[in-house]
Amino acid sequence: MKSLLLLGLLALFSIVPLPAQPTPEPPGEREKAATALIDSLHFQQGDVSLSGGMAQLKVPATFRYLNADDAAKVLEKLWGNPPGDKTLGMLVPAEVDLMSRDSWAVLISYVEDGYVKDDDAAKINYDDLLKDMQKGTEEASKERVKEGYPAISLVGWAAPPRYDAAAKKLYWAKKLKFGDSEMETLNYDIRVLGRRGVLSLNCVASMDQLPEIERQTPQILSMVNFSQGHRYADFAPSTDKVAAYGIGALVLGGIAAKAGLFKVILVALLAAKKFVIVGAVALFSFIKKFFGKKNVS
Repeated sequence: MKSLLLLGLLALFSIVPLPAQPTPEPPGEREKAATALIDSLHFQQGDVSLSGGMAQLKVPATFRYLNADDAAKVLEKLWGNPPGDKTLGMLVPAEVDLMSRDSWAVLISYVEDGYVKDDDAAKINYDDLLKDMQKGTEEASKERVKEGYPAISLVGWAAPPRYDAAAKKLYWAKKLKFGDSEMETLNYDIRVLGRRGVLSLNCVASMDQLPEIERQTPQILSMVNFSQGHRYADFAPSTDKVAAYGIGALVLGGIAAKAGLFKVILVALLAAKKFVIVGAVALFSFIKKFFGKKNVS
């Protein structure tokens, strides 16, 4: 279990170095580029099929969905994350400007490791689990520091794990801290168990957005479900694979290692809202100005 934890944390907290910073472009040019990028996105609402019909989203008027390609544009070109494995898309609040400091997103991915048994859910001591996760994070952080990046620490639960046994949905939130920053990062996780694997929904935001995300969580949970034939209840013991881990390992982070989504430090960049357009990535000179404004206009 410890090796699984460390593997998951290393996958979650490793980072790909950014290229050398080019000469900054004028703020007006960056804003024009960002506006053009957002205008090119294809936002969807209503019924959305995921992964060839394996799962379905019902996106209400309060949210918008972006497919995998458009999600990559936002993550990489608008928010400055290095390229990584594609998601199944992302959900964004309909009324929040993607260039606003208040922006946040729900990243959707899927890992087909098999049917995850949930018979250990009621037996897990999440306080003990947190201590193990903090130790694992400390070990993973040492590797980051060796590479010249800020240390990372798992401060604690922002919301302890909760499992809905009827809906087969698990959700929890962690407080993370990077280097000497006074700002804590919120990492809110939702897992939906299916017949052959797990849908992963990761809400990443600042800690001060926790009340808003908690308020939205019931709606987010209701949006996504596996389709008939792919549901947890459709599991066929005689033919289907059983995952090598249970509910506890999902919280520990084993799924992150399998997903490969967080080979880059996505949680930090999303939370910091480092607004970047590729070709104009003067991050640090721009952040102070950006954080002083609610919206870039």
